[in-house]
Amino acid sequence: MLLPINWIKDYVNVDESIKEITDRLSETGSHVESVIDYSSDLNEKLIVAKIEKIEKHPNADKLSVVTLNTGNSKIDVVTGAKNIKEGMFVCYAQVGATLPNGVVLKEADLKGIISPGMLTSFEEMGFDGSIIDKNSKDGIAVLSENKIGDTVVDALEINEPTIEIEVTPNRPDCLSILGMAREYAASFGKKIEYPSIDIENSQGDIGEYLNQVDIQTEKCSRYVARVIKDVEIKDSPQWIKNRLIQSGIRPINNIVDITNFVMLETGQPIHAYDLDKIADKKIIVKESNDEKFTTIDSEERELSNDIVICDGKDVLGIAGIMGGLDSEITNTTKNVLIESASFDRTSIRNTSKRLSLRTEASTRFEKGISQKMCDLASLRVCKLIEETTGATVISSSIDVISKEEKTTNVELLYSKVNSLLGSEIENSEIKNILQLLEFKIVSEDEDKILVEVPFHRQDVEIYQDLVEEVGRIYGFERIAAKPLVGELKRGVKSEERIAIDNCKNTLYAMNTLEVVSYSFISPKSYKKAMINMDDSKLIKLINPLGEDYSVMRSTILPNILDILSKNYKNKIENICVYELGNTFHLVDDDRIETKKLAIGMYGNYDFYYIKSMILSLFNQLGIENYEILKNRENKTYHSGRCADIMIDGELIATFGEISFEVKDNYDFDNRVYVGEINFTELIKYMNFKKIYEPISKYPSIERDIALVVDRNLESIKIEEEILNHSNGIIKNVYLFDEYTGEHVDKDKKSLAYRIIYQSKDQTLKDKTIEKIQEEILNSLEEKFDAKLRK
Repeated sequence: MLLPINWIKDYVNVDESIKEITDRLSETGSHVESVIDYSSDLNEKLIVAKIEKIEKHPNADKLSVVTLNTGNSKIDVVTGAKNIKEGMFVCYAQVGATLPNGVVLKEADLKGIISPGMLTSFEEMGFDGSIIDKNSKDGIAVLSENKIGDTVVDALEINEPTIEIEVTPNRPDCLSILGMAREYAASFGKKIEYPSIDIENSQGDIGEYLNQVDIQTEKCSRYVARVIKDVEIKDSPQWIKNRLIQSGIRPINNIVDITNFVMLETGQPIHAYDLDKIADKKIIVKESNDEKFTTIDSEERELSNDIVICDGKDVLGIAGIMGGLDSEITNTTKNVLIESASFDRTSIRNTSKRLSLRTEASTRFEKGISQKMCDLASLRVCKLIEETTGATVISSSIDVISKEEKTTNVELLYSKVNSLLGSEIENSEIKNILQLLEFKIVSEDEDKILVEVPFHRQDVEIYQDLVEEVGRIYGFERIAAKPLVGELKRGVKSEERIAIDNCKNTLYAMNTLEVVSYSFISPKSYKKAMINMDDSKLIKLINPLGEDYSVMRSTILPNILDILSKNYKNKIENICVYELGNTFHLVDDDRIETKKLAIGMYGNYDFYYIKSMILSLFNQLGIENYEILKNRENKTYHSGRCADIMIDGELIATFGEISFEVKDNYDFDNRVYVGEINFTELIKYMNFKKIYEPISKYPSIERDIALVVDRNLESIKIEEEILNHSNGIIKNVYLFDEYTGEHVDKDKKSLAYRIIYQSKDQTLKDKTIEKIQEEILNSLEEKFDAKLRK
């Protein structure tokens, strides 16, 4: 953002040095990147002159001799410029004039005629070629009507430097001269005087020139249309040109220059249309179809769902970015339609990016502009056109608001300012700073203040924003550094982290390898692993790497089976792996993330190994009161070698040998065992508190019993029944052998249990144990028809 100091002076009294200004603006948040001083290499010998007569050079076809009126005298100067005309105001470098790069003008003999100086171009005076108007583009600098004899420094108003400001994305209001004038005024405790928008001689009704404005898209919240008639298209006054050139904008003609001037001044982009070229006298704001459109720069653009401005027949312009070639202001324009609108910032940014068309207007729109600026800016344009051209402003306007912008009020506790900044700012000073920044006080008391946020400050939403405003204007450098004060807290691991670490350590101790796989899987993986999964419950990626990575996994089993399969194909004989990772679920349109633990193995392992592994893990995590139930319905597993683990009626884990179908799908020839634990739910039942129990000093006694029971009877029921008769002295009971075959009926099986007795208080006698053993056998026979195997 280029900020000419002379332009700021139009609104606020500036009496500080350039160093004071730049230092203070940087301190209050407007970072100054550089200072541009066009006058540093130019002296008072460079003046404004008027061409009164032009004659051909007698000795050179490409040279001319011009007679200049310098105010004090008339001088003949030789020039090779082609853009000269009698009556022009030009920049005359007299003998002794200095130019950039150390050039000092001397008299020169040009083909026999002594030339006391020369006519200069803008480039020779240090201006960039991109900001030079067409009249001066290929020759000497041509000025609008000016005072003859004035220095060029005064005529171009470059006696004060221009500051280049870095504007942060959250401060679109600073992309305007008035915005920076407000910043300057607040930084130095001054008041700003806003430019006049009062129209002196308006007349007529806009309905005679424009029938309607129709907003057909939600991406336009306000559209203001005004009409100016009897316009004369010509060069702008020099003071307008000066402001534009110093701000990096090329002057074009008086109407376009004024719209650019007001855009720079207020931050609100303005567009002017030739009213007589608008079909059906109507304006339609809508989203484009897939069509082609030629912009002012004569480039053909392909439109697609972009906001466009149309008349009754064709597209007039790309909203917020650039107008069309067919409706631009030309030398024959007599009546002008002024557009001042508010467009959706995201849409403008997307269109600008897609078309590779970034303009001063799009830069401002994409950062956000309040719709309340629309009418003010349109009036300012009409005021300047009336002042500088004598055209007639039509009294009324068409102002369509499709969505009203709300006013924001923010409450601020005075104590919050000092607690957050570490300062001791008085309440009265806090209030004064906010008023300098144009925050309107709605209400206040001793402890707090409620302010209305000015419409141009869309970045202020919460009280912390107000604290930042107070801090930067007060001056962060004025706030003394203080040591940090606060409670020190000891960092500890969460219960989940502790559970994960304990789980991994336990599995590592059991010689189990950890694996990590992608969270993205193929939807076909569920079918391959025989997992019943409703397609509507899958969380699908919008832009997947491929079909194999197109959904988020809800189980880790397919990943584990893939890993086991790859190892099996690579001749790995024994392997036991696990993965503890995230799974993703769609529940009532909510996406839920859950941790699961999957275990897989083949080789020298069996069903009881994976069972003991899971139960050892449960023991390490302090999990008790679980129940193991047979599961014959899960198609992933063998119908007779699958079990569920339940806690309080909730399914926590499933494990077992995979089914024949799954083995075939993954090309296994041997037995494979897998299991999956809902780790997120398991954490609820974990207990890491260890209570010391002294080891009994009395010896333990073991008794083995072999029972013939029904083949379908679950071992856990027998174990539970045995423990029911413990009388506090059965320390443990476990199955150590299962037999089917000779000497056992086909519908029966033999189960051998080892019962360990131990008392904490006394040495057990055989008589006591035999009594319990007898009770156990009687109870088992009564409940399960269990017979003692002999």
